[in-house]
Amino acid sequence: MGVVKTLLRFFSYLFHFLLVLFLLAVSGLTLVSGGQNLHLGMLPWTGSTLTLVVFFGSLFGLLTLVLAFRGRLRILFFLWALAVAVLLARGYIFSGYHFAAGEARTAGYLLLAALLALLGAWFQMFRRIERVIGY
Repeated sequence: MGVVKTLLRFFSYLFHFLLVLFLLAVSGLTLVSGGQNLHLGMLPWTGSTLTLVVFFGSLFGLLTLVLAFRGRLRILFFLWALAVAVLLARGYIFSGYHFAAGEARTAGYLLLAALLALLGAWFQMFRRIERVIGY
């Protein structure tokens, strides 16, 4: 069971790192180009509010990822992972979002990955960190 927990923790870190990089890139480019061009229909915001929420939210996600990886404030990373999973589920399943051709499968994979990453974030909260005394 320890190997599975370790793999899920690693997957969680990797998934959220890639997600944060993608969101930072997209929202950063949108901010540079004027802030009105970002359209993510599965999220409840629109226009410049969406751009700012995605940009500052992804900065928060990056901060929680770094802190959790270093063994500090790991609960924040779990809350970030929970927020991502809830927003994806709410946006794709429990809203009036309409899928384009072939998009439903991609959304399903993304939601499944977010749920697995949430499980990994749960396990990372309880891992023991051995610190080397010396240096």
